[in-house]
Amino acid sequence: MISTARAFADRMAARRSVRDFSSAPVPLEVIDQAVRAASTAPSGANLQPWRFVVMTDRDRKRQLRYAAEAEEREFYARRASPDWLDAVAPMGTDWQKPFLETAPVVIVVFEVHQGPSSPKPYYAKESVGIAVGLLIAALHHAGLATLTHTPVPMRFLNEVCDRPPEERAFAVMPVGYPAEDATVPDLVRKSLSEVLVRR
Repeated sequence: MISTARAFADRMAARRSVRDFSSAPVPLEVIDQAVRAASTAPSGANLQPWRFVVMTDRDRKRQLRYAAEAEEREFYARRASPDWLDAVAPMGTDWQKPFLETAPVVIVVFEVHQGPSSPKPYYAKESVGIAVGLLIAALHHAGLATLTHTPVPMRFLNEVCDRPPEERAFAVMPVGYPAEDATVPDLVRKSLSEVLVRR
């Protein structure tokens, strides 16, 4: 058990968010199985309030990119606080999101709220957050890179993804192989002693 847990932790410690993707296609069965793993997440009252929209169509991904960049341009220019801009500066992020078009797959994750064919969920945001964590782990375990992108606001995603109003976008996740020249920030994660408390 210990060796299995250590091997998994070591594998996940190598995970990095990627913003430069190769356009090379990925096996869609891998995506399907990663979503299947994510959908095993615990959820409030077991209502499983999530929807995973898998986008591979080039024109739709371009539409997504342009809509996201319009929101992000406004956010970075007018709505982002100085503290936020300082916090993300080491990562080199800005309003430009070419990865939304370059990555072969983009998964848009929605929270499903009460609607004509869906019951009122409980702890929807927490449940979907856990599912996204499992999705990230499953994709990394399969050898794919990803990124969690959260444009603000996200309501435009309903139109881009043809989703009903009771579904609320939670995260946009480009998925694929890193580009050959991809770089990632040299970020340091907190040590186990900083995050683990025993009582």
